[in-house]
Amino acid sequence: MEATECERDDADYILEVIQYLDPPGIGARDISESLYLQLERIGKENSLAAEIVQHHLPLLVTRNFKALAKATERKKLEIVRALDFITRELTPFPGLPYATDNTNYIVPDVYVEKIDGEYVIRLNNDDLPRLKLSTHYQELLRDNKEMEKTSRHYISDKLRNADWFIKSLYQRQRTIYKVMESLLKFQYDFFERGPHHLHPLILKDVADDIEMHESTVSRVTSNKYVHTPQGIYELKYFFSTAIPRTEGDALAAESVKVRIRQMIQEEDKAKPLSDNAIAKKLAGQDIKIARRTVAKYRDQLKILPVKHRRHAKSRP
Repeated sequence: MEATECERDDADYILEVIQYLDPPGIGARDISESLYLQLERIGKENSLAAEIVQHHLPLLVTRNFKALAKATERKKLEIVRALDFITRELTPFPGLPYATDNTNYIVPDVYVEKIDGEYVIRLNNDDLPRLKLSTHYQELLRDNKEMEKTSRHYISDKLRNADWFIKSLYQRQRTIYKVMESLLKFQYDFFERGPHHLHPLILKDVADDIEMHESTVSRVTSNKYVHTPQGIYELKYFFSTAIPRTEGDALAAESVKVRIRQMIQEEDKAKPLSDNAIAKKLAGQDIKIARRTVAKYRDQLKILPVKHRRHAKSRP
């Protein structure tokens, strides 16, 4: 409201108008309010269901019938009926049926967890099919001596291809593990302390470490994700060019991007930092990069230029 100079009463009225539109539940500030708005639309604003969604949403999520009965002073059967109505007739996302974009969820290919002070690497094999060669065809080749030569050659060839495919799948998993092991070694400070402490790293460093070709490391890290204590990252994220410093070790470009993002998040919105001002602040931290490099990194971070980040001061 400060940015738009809108009065609180005007904002509340506009929100009320939006919440009156279809589908019921849109314009809500949270899930609890959305569910209540849907109940209100069908005249159940004073029902047990309304009391539950307004005041006991965590107990609704866990379906804690005993705690709900105690909190609302109602019988368990009434609670069960109210919860059944909520889950059957209401939705926490009323706008979802009208969405046109498909949501693509990231499923990590590997997990790095700290257990008893040590980092443990665990591959995600949930989507890896459990394949094995057919014993039927193996026995057929071994026992059927009268099989035609062309048939024997055909079955033998298919078994050989299948065996190669299965071995390739497991070799791929072993390679991902070795690459992750190497990344953990090179980027240990990142796993301990976060993106600010990402070190410069190139494909050749990891390739030499695990004694594989750079192209193999490049393929394995493309579109592969790791779940870390710092969040979920693409494996490619850990490779970053070096930004030299006069004193101390060089910084990874990704680490500099994190600093730029933090500066912009903490800037005075009435007087936001220009790319040149950011470059000067970085220079004060012994990070010397050109203004155009700051602009490039800012664009990569999808942060608007200074003129679009400036907010007008609210009136006294």
